[in-house]
Amino acid sequence: MSLTDPAPRRVLFLCTGNSARSILAEALLNALGAGRWIGHSAGSMPKGQVHPESLKLLAARGHDVSGLRSKSWDEFAPPGAPELDLIITVCDNAAGEVCPIWPGRPAAAHWGLPDPAAAEADAAPAAFARAYAQLEARIVALTALDLTRDTAQLKSALQQIHQDAPL
Repeated sequence: MSLTDPAPRRVLFLCTGNSARSILAEALLNALGAGRWIGHSAGSMPKGQVHPESLKLLAARGHDVSGLRSKSWDEFAPPGAPELDLIITVCDNAAGEVCPIWPGRPAAAHWGLPDPAAAEADAAPAAFARAYAQLEARIVALTALDLTRDTAQLKSALQQIHQDAPL
């Protein structure tokens, strides 16, 4: 990036357990964001560990999984936490929960996806691959956005990405 480029946008992907969808989204954004976008993930009631199928899929697709962990959204709310530009919920439970007050008042959007962790063991690989593909399509669209958009424009663009994305 040059000195005239805007600062990278920080996105927090939220899900209740922070073990599958939000983890996949964090890894995808960090891989596809090319330094213009930085992904984080958290949960309202984190499971404490990343779902093994998430790690397996991400590693198979070439993602570095060494820093991925299931964590609480409380890590992103106190003073001194990374300032966030966008909050994207990826599960229906997190979309309806009362969230902390985020520093900087980031834009928020909802990209609900079926929970691959809820799949039966024999169907889990396909469910995780579907969630990955759905998130990848949305994140590719996200990374193509103009970073100079204001918060309201970003929120509108995020809602359009969700509406246009196939399930």
